[in-house]
Amino acid sequence: MIMTGTDHHIAGLGNLIEWTTQTGQNFVKGSKFTTAPQRGQPGYEGYLNERVVTLPEILRDNGYHTMMSGKWHLGLKPERSPHARGFERSLALLPACSNHYGWQPDEEKQGKYPSFLEKSVIALHMEDDHYVTELPKDWYSSNGYGDRMLEYMKEWKENHDEKPFFAYLPFSAPHWPLQAPKEFVDHYRGLYDDGPEALRQKRLANLVKLGMIEPHTKAHPVVADEVEGWDAMSEEERNLSCRAMEAYAGMVECLDHNIGRVVRHLEEIGELDNTFIMFMSDNGAEGAAYEAYPMIKGPLMEHLGKYYDNSYENIGAYNSFVWYGPRWAQAATAPSRLYKAYTTEGGVRVPCITRYPGLRNSQICDTFTTVMDICPTILEMAGVKHPAPTYQGRHIVSMRGASMLSWLSGKDERVHPKDFVNGWELCGRGAIRKANWKAVFIPKPKGPEKWQLYDLSKDPGEIDDLADVEPKKMEELLEHWEQYVVECGVVPLQPDLGTYMVATEEQMPENVWMEYEYWKPGALEEREKFMREPMKFRSSMS
Repeated sequence: MIMTGTDHHIAGLGNLIEWTTQTGQNFVKGSKFTTAPQRGQPGYEGYLNERVVTLPEILRDNGYHTMMSGKWHLGLKPERSPHARGFERSLALLPACSNHYGWQPDEEKQGKYPSFLEKSVIALHMEDDHYVTELPKDWYSSNGYGDRMLEYMKEWKENHDEKPFFAYLPFSAPHWPLQAPKEFVDHYRGLYDDGPEALRQKRLANLVKLGMIEPHTKAHPVVADEVEGWDAMSEEERNLSCRAMEAYAGMVECLDHNIGRVVRHLEEIGELDNTFIMFMSDNGAEGAAYEAYPMIKGPLMEHLGKYYDNSYENIGAYNSFVWYGPRWAQAATAPSRLYKAYTTEGGVRVPCITRYPGLRNSQICDTFTTVMDICPTILEMAGVKHPAPTYQGRHIVSMRGASMLSWLSGKDERVHPKDFVNGWELCGRGAIRKANWKAVFIPKPKGPEKWQLYDLSKDPGEIDDLADVEPKKMEELLEHWEQYVVECGVVPLQPDLGTYMVATEEQMPENVWMEYEYWKPGALEEREKFMREPMKFRSSMS
């Protein structure tokens, strides 16, 4: 959506391909629903498809020097790489995540790991048009991406500074495994010893103090039945949990350190006030408790106990592998409901910071925008038009987002009209918003598995369900939902989200829908033997 200005269901990322290819990672054990209906469907390819043109492609074609360093997760093969989609220089982590130090125990290199880990540990990178065969010995992701971006920017200054530049620096931190150099972690020792609820309350109080929420705001209660409460944990369990949170804080600080290096470089070369800077999170905090997932916990926890060192003193090191779970996550997303992968506010509402002389600076604003607005904003700043309906001889879609420039300049009060409608769907969870009204569908066990209705102007925590009180408003929003499903080609995973499609026999096989099985033994050496062209189907949706 950042790269294209349109909905992810249109652009090829309707669901995470790692989840589409295998039902067990998308639904709770025993669910009658599967991700099979999405397999092979348009919009669920698992990479940026041919229906979209990317922001770097447009800017490159219009005289910009384009560069990126960091996480891609928009395709695994060379023809899906950043280099192929408009970046003239790029160092890209292709999968969703990896060990931040690029380390694996020898057993994993031989293909001995549970299925959950196979796509989560290998630091598969490409630089420009070729795969990286070996990362530097002192590699740590945030430092490595910061180093390479600085190299690219110095190269631009020396060789291409007659061109304006577009730079994209998407860190893989602070995605699990929670790992960071000790110099960024150790000074947090003891800071979180009072536990996640104490941290949650401190942060809520600080949000009020900063003017970011109203004093009367009700925070959604913590939803974390799958893990033990703080008081029920042993002292050792609490210590390990706090250490994981300390490692997370260290990751964020290291990320911030590298952003600071880039900003400082821009200042040193006289380009800081000539550069529009935007920083944002990609989703709400990660709250998964993998130790509690029935289909994952046994093999995963056994593997980690055997080949990793998750002792207290070692958490955060290259050979540790931990996450921090739903209670710490909801300390981060409060007062909002839930966290990453949910269509509640805790999953879709994220901070965004911008800097450029003459635009809104040093202001706290809650005007509604979407990530789809980034591409049209940057194009307007560059004085460049989107090429739809065609690009390089193929049909492409227009952007669904709107430019924020008039609002950022102070000319308009809002980015979108008051009655603007926006939809979200991921993993069988849905939401539709119009003005301050929002309808939400969250399946069990985190929700009631029915549509709920909230007035966000009075209830940002999504606590008081008004579905029975405002039936006409709910009906209106669900009509918009049906339109969203059709317009964006959403393949619903539950009947309540639209016409449920039963998978064909061809869609039923699992683990055959990713283009490159890079995690298998030998796949990093003989790549083409482990690449495939998954089956594709035509959709009746337009």
